[in-house]
Amino acid sequence: MPWLYLLLALAAFAVAFKTTSVAVLVISLLIALGLLLAWVLALLAQRIGSRSRDTSMMIDATELRRLREQAEARRNSGQSPPSPPAA
Repeated sequence: MPWLYLLLALAAFAVAFKTTSVAVLVISLLIALGLLLAWVLALLAQRIGSRSRDTSMMIDATELRRLREQAEARRNSGQSPPSPPAA
């Protein structure tokens, strides 16, 4: 989708270069500027979205409390923590 903004901005620049009317020139340059801005913002949003964490993998408060209680019980009983599963 971001590349569509760039193509439309290039088309607006082409219209600006080919026109003989000042009004059409100003309008097409404003449109091109807006589309270029939308292109940059869409690229940034896409990049930020690809680096964000999956919220379904986050631990809720009750699960975190349960894990802390298990760790505290293990620490008090002197057990070693269980080894993680092999990857």
